[in-house]
Amino acid sequence: MGMEKARIPSHTSTKNSSSQVWSFVSAPNLHPMKVIINVNRPGTASGLLFVAPYTSYEATMIGQTGALIMDQTGNPVWFRPLDSIFKQNMDFRLQSYKGKPVLTMWQGTISGTQSANPNLPAGDPEPGAYYLILNQNYKLIKKLTAQKGFTADVHEFTITNRNTALFTAVKQVPADLTPYGGPADGYFDNYSIQEVDLQTDQLLFFWNVLTHVDPAGSMLPASSATSSNNIWDCFHVNSVEEGPNNTLLISMRNMWAIYNIDKETGNIIWQLGGKQSDFTFGPNATFSWQHDARHRPGNKISLFDDACCASSSSPPEGPAHGLILQLDFRNMTADVDRTYYHNPNLIVESQGNVQKLSNGNQFVGWGQNPYLSEFGNAGNTKKNPSLNFLYDMRFPNQNMSYRAFKNKWVGLPCYPPSIAVNQTCEDAAIVYASWNGSTETVAWQVLAGPWPNRLSVVVNSTPRTGFETDIDVNSAGPYFQVNALNSSGQIIGISRIAHADEWQY
Repeated sequence: MGMEKARIPSHTSTKNSSSQVWSFVSAPNLHPMKVIINVNRPGTASGLLFVAPYTSYEATMIGQTGALIMDQTGNPVWFRPLDSIFKQNMDFRLQSYKGKPVLTMWQGTISGTQSANPNLPAGDPEPGAYYLILNQNYKLIKKLTAQKGFTADVHEFTITNRNTALFTAVKQVPADLTPYGGPADGYFDNYSIQEVDLQTDQLLFFWNVLTHVDPAGSMLPASSATSSNNIWDCFHVNSVEEGPNNTLLISMRNMWAIYNIDKETGNIIWQLGGKQSDFTFGPNATFSWQHDARHRPGNKISLFDDACCASSSSPPEGPAHGLILQLDFRNMTADVDRTYYHNPNLIVESQGNVQKLSNGNQFVGWGQNPYLSEFGNAGNTKKNPSLNFLYDMRFPNQNMSYRAFKNKWVGLPCYPPSIAVNQTCEDAAIVYASWNGSTETVAWQVLAGPWPNRLSVVVNSTPRTGFETDIDVNSAGPYFQVNALNSSGQIIGISRIAHADEWQY
């Protein structure tokens, strides 16, 4: 990810300001961040937004860290909070496993988020990290770690169409770094690409970066190791994707390069960018400190061009942007096809991604900056960033999400809806209803009665409003229950029976 140690000062805390953090009567343990919608123009793709909020050590975390699904108005749909701001989820997204939709994420602690003096290069995963796969019922169906002494890395976890897991992993390798200008008792921050059978955990493929890529090509000086326990983050692999003909497309941030490798031999077929580029670049086509390289149809590559930063002292190369390049393999040239700049332009020091949406729009997560945006496919320019700028959301304070995605998702929780009751007077109450993760609930039905076995319907159907719906009920109760209704009016979830005396301020 490339968060720099020089940018990480001395304290961190969490904040629950009502203007910036959600609180729910029926779900008192959930406190996701509130967001602001800056731009919402016609023409956006349908879908929900997937982010995993956290912040750096320098900043105050607003709300809880975790995995968050929101609708386009910023209302939470599902939130899975973590029990400490020093734990994070990364690369939270929708994938397919055995033909069914699943949620996947990395979970662990990121170096540089819990201490002023991180033991690893900032952005590295601390040992003990793992990947999670959850099904449509939000039930955990798989937990996976890296193999061969490597730590599961934050940057990439992809389920292939063969139902295998393809991911990045990292390990510190002792080395004399003096030939590169670093310390004698140093370490390479080495990466591997691993593919594992999700049924058997068998390691099917292993690619060692240090074996195939010369660290001398790094744009990050080896002398930087002295500020991170003598570990040189020379490569910083941050995306891997399967390509045609048994190839892998791999982005290495600190090499300023994207590699196409042959899975069969492990050999590099070509390198795009960096000191040993096989391509020459047309005007404005170069990139630096990039993330999220993806194949696009017609010999195109998309990426997020951070254009920043090796350290706090190095100036940015320019504003960050989504970039689609047209590759010409006959002449080995790379030219700009489309660009996607934020309005206004942003300097982004780390992270970020570009996603092609179902209607052809492009969705951009701005990484270390607290924004996500949607663009019309034609894009815009640095000088005219308002062009095709359809949607923009801002997170509170310095909350960030490594990547951000937009997808259609049907969530069917296996746990019941939640209820809370506030008896406002002798024969009236406010009933609060929510169902964390249910995408199919459109209305609520309320039952009340003098005994748990003598409940009757007192509100037949009231529309769901946001994550939590508060419903005025003319009933003395004191026992209440809610039923979740779908668009056909069918009951799809039944809450526990709540007693009005449970209410406490």
